[in-house]
Amino acid sequence: MILRKRVVSLLLVSALCLSMTVIADASEISETEKKAKELENQKKETEGEKESLENQLNEILTEMEETKAKIEAKELEVREKEEELVQAKIDENDQYQSMKKRIKYMYENGNSQFIEILCESKSIGEFLNNAEYITTISEYDRDMLTEFQHIVEAVTQQEEMLKAEYAELESMQDSLIAKQNELNELLAGKEEELKKISADLGATKEKLEQLKKAAAEAARKKEEQERLAKAQAQANAGGGGAGAPVVSGNGTFTHPCPGYSRISSEFGWREAPIAGAGNNHKGMDLAAPTGTPIYAAAGGTVTTARYSSSAGNWVVINHGNGLQTYYMHASALYVSEGQTVSKGQNIAAVGSTGQSTGPHLHFQVMQNGSPVNPRNYL
Repeated sequence: MILRKRVVSLLLVSALCLSMTVIADASEISETEKKAKELENQKKETEGEKESLENQLNEILTEMEETKAKIEAKELEVREKEEELVQAKIDENDQYQSMKKRIKYMYENGNSQFIEILCESKSIGEFLNNAEYITTISEYDRDMLTEFQHIVEAVTQQEEMLKAEYAELESMQDSLIAKQNELNELLAGKEEELKKISADLGATKEKLEQLKKAAAEAARKKEEQERLAKAQAQANAGGGGAGAPVVSGNGTFTHPCPGYSRISSEFGWREAPIAGAGNNHKGMDLAAPTGTPIYAAAGGTVTTARYSSSAGNWVVINHGNGLQTYYMHASALYVSEGQTVSKGQNIAAVGSTGQSTGPHLHFQVMQNGSPVNPRNYL
C-alpha cells in the first residue's frame, strides 16, 4: 500500500514538474512570438522605407533624363545662336567695308563727280532726283550699318542668356546626380538592414517552432503523467496494485489475465465496435472488471509504458527473438519503460482507457513485426 502511494506521489510530482515546464515554455513562446511580431513590423516598415527611396530614385532618374534632354536642346540653341552671331558680325563687317569704299571713292573723286552727275541732269526734276540719290546712298549705308550693329547686339544678348540657362541646367543635373548617389547609399543601407532583420526573423521563427514543439511534447508528457497518476489513484482506491507474480497454464506464455478467460473479441476479422477501430483485430480482448491484475505473459524488457489516445494506458514487452506482447486499455500501470520484468509479474490493471467500449484487456502478440493469434501461445 505504501509503495502504491509512493508511486502515485511520484507521478503527481512528475506531472507538477512538467506543468512548471509547460508554463515556462509558454512564457518563452510568448516572448519569442512578441519578438517575431516586432521583427515583422520592423521588416514591413523598412520595406516601406526602401520602396519610398526607390520611388524617389525613379523620380530623380526621370527628372535627370528630362534635364539631360533640355541640356541637349539648349546646347543646340546655343550653337545656333553662335552661328547667327558669327554671320551677323560678318554681315556687319561686309556692310562696313562696302560703306568705307563708297565714302572713300566719293571723297577721292571730290565734288567734280557730284557736279558732273548733277550737270548731266536734263531737267530740274532730274537734277533734284540725282541730288537726292547721292544723299540717299549715304543715309542707306548709315542705316544698314546701324541695323547690323543692332542685330549683333541682340544675338550676343540671346547667346549670353542661353549660356546662362545652359549653366543652370548643368548645375541642376549635378545636383540630381549628387542626390542620386545619396539615395543609392541610403538604399544600400536599407538593403543591409533588411538582410539583418530577415536573418533575425528567420532565427526567431525557427526558435519559436522549436519551442512550440518542445511545449507540445511537454504538454503531452504532462497529460500522460496525469492520466497515469489518475489511473494509479483509481486502482489504489479500488484496492488494486502490483501483486505477487502469477504463472498459469502450460503454453509458451502464462495467461495474462487468469480467471477471466471470456473472450469478448477474437483475433482476426470482426465488426468494428468503434468507428475507425478497424475490422482486422490484431489481438484478443479478455473481458474483466476494472482493477483485475494483468500479468506479463513472459519475461523481457518493457519498451513502452505510457498513455495513447487509442490504446489508453498500455505496455509493450520485448521478449527477444522477434517476439513482443502488447497489453492495452489498462486502468493503471505498475512498470516503467526500460524495466526488466519476469514471467507472471503483475504489470498493470484492467481498465477501459483509450478507445474502449468497456473494461477489458486487449492482449496482442507480435512475431517479427506481424500480429499473430495469441491462442497459439497460451
